Amino acid sequence: MKWKGRRSSSNVQDARGQEYSGGGGSGGGLIMGLVGRMFGFKGILILIAIFFIGTWTGLFDASFLVGGGGEQVRQVDYQPAPEEQQQFEFVTVVLADTEDVWHAEFRRVGREYVEPTLIVYRGRTGTGCGVGESAMGPFYCPADQRIYIDLSFYDQLAREFQAPGDFAQAYVIAHEVGHHVQNLLGISDQVHAMRNRPDYNQQSVRLELQADYLAGVWAHHNRRYLEQGDIQEAMRAANQIGDDAIQRRTQGRVVPHAFTHGTSEQRMRWFNRGLESGRIEGGNTFEIPYDQL
Repeated sequence: MKWKGRRSSSNVQDARGQEYSGGGGSGGGLIMGLVGRMFGFKGILILIAIFFIGTWTGLFDASFLVGGGGEQVRQVDYQPAPEEQQQFEFVTVVLADTEDVWHAEFRRVGREYVEPTLIVYRGRTGTGCGVGESAMGPFYCPADQRIYIDLSFYDQLAREFQAPGDFAQAYVIAHEVGHHVQNLLGISDQVHAMRNRPDYNQQSVRLELQADYLAGVWAHHNRRYLEQGDIQEAMRAANQIGDDAIQRRTQGRVVPHAFTHGTSEQRMRWFNRGLESGRIEGGNTFEIPYDQL
C-alpha cells in the first residue's frame, strides 16, 4: 500500500506513554461482552465461575473481571522501536483515508460524517466502554466514538493468524471504522437493543459482516494507492479471523450457533462485495435470510 508522504489524520491520540491501572467499574462488562461474543453463554458462565473461585479461595485476584479499584494513569517515558513508530505513522494515514471516504459517502446520501478518534495504547487503557486490554485486539467503543488498538496486535496478526502485510493491517482499522459508521447510522443501537433475544448472536454476525462490507467500500475508493497483492492480504486476514477458523484453532471444533462475526468465507465475501460496490447502500446484511449470508 502506498502510504508514505500522504496526509495523516489529526484524530489519533498516542497513549503509549501512559500506564493504566485500576479496574474501572465497567471493565468487567466489556470483558464479559467480548467473551460472550467469542464463546457464547457458556463462556460467560465459565468466566463467572472463575471469578467466584478466585474470590472464595484467594488463589488469585479476580477483581479484573468486574472492575473495582480506582483508575490510575501514570505517564512514563516510552520510546517505541523504529518499526513500531512506522506502524503508528501508518495508521494515522489509514485513518485519514477513511475520513476522506466516509465524508464523501455521507455527503452523497445527504448525511454528515463525524470523525472518530483512534487511540493507540500499550497493554491496558480506560475507555468509555470499560477497561480495554491488548488481548482483546482492536475494538470500537460506541460510547466515546473511539477506536482502540495496541500495535502489538499487528505482530499477532502476522505470527499467529498468518496474515502479514500493511493492507491487512489497514483492513483491521477500516473494519473498526465500519463499526463507527454503523453507530452514526443508528444500526449498532438497534442490534444492541436485541441483546436478550435468542437470535442475538445472529444479529451480531450481521453487524460484523456489514462492517467487513464497509471496509471493502473504503478499499474501493483507495484503489489508486494499492499495490500488487494488497487485496489478497486483506482477504487473507478476513479468512484467518472468521469464527470457524478461530474456533477450529482454539477449540479444535466448529460451533456454528456460537458464531458472532461470521465464517471466513462470509467475511471475505462481504468485504469483496464492498470492494466491488463502493457504495454504502449495498451492504444491508439485515434484510437477507441468515442462511444466505
